[in-house]
Amino acid sequence: MLITLIRSILLYIIVLIVMRIMGKREIGQMQPFELAISIMIADLASIPMADVGIPISNGIIPILGLLVMHLLISFINMKSMRARGVLCGKPTILIYRGKIDEQALKKERITLNELQEKLRGNNVFHLGDVEYAILETSGQISVIEKPNKRTTIPEDFNIMPDYEGIPYDLVVDGKIMHENLKQIGKNEIWLEKEVGKFKMKPHEALIVTYDGKGQIFCQKKD
Repeated sequence: MLITLIRSILLYIIVLIVMRIMGKREIGQMQPFELAISIMIADLASIPMADVGIPISNGIIPILGLLVMHLLISFINMKSMRARGVLCGKPTILIYRGKIDEQALKKERITLNELQEKLRGNNVFHLGDVEYAILETSGQISVIEKPNKRTTIPEDFNIMPDYEGIPYDLVVDGKIMHENLKQIGKNEIWLEKEVGKFKMKPHEALIVTYDGKGQIFCQKKD
């Protein structure tokens, strides 16, 4: 039992490291070759994990081999347009200038109901609002609405919004994020002073954030 536990933990750590090296894509954003390698890694890890009679190296070595294969294919994919087309395929236009391409739907084996579901996932609820719908190589559908249906932006009214930047977490669950403090050019003395305005100390805060406008959000831990 102990051996099985140790083998499982070791394989888990190795798979975790391998998947981390492979990148941060979500499952729905993986290219076909990435998804295939991920499935194979899971299968290879499960075999020696379930059967202690199989040497653990029988799982580790093939997993590392797949990692090397993935890195090699990714390199080729980045360097060659032709290889990219073979490995990842090409985007398919499902709706062109407001008209649904029936042949493209049949080729990709997508029903009208599935197309409508994907459009709703892009906050488009009427087919008549779509100018282009493109099936990407990852399986996601990108939607370009007709000009008169698109959400207005400040630029449409010749308005230039103030710069907002990104919010920084300064305290998370009572722990000070020192690196983020350095990023905004502040120190702990400044942090204590600002958090003190909310009648608490940094270690008492659940979360403290600082945005590009200098606004601070602070909430105390229960």
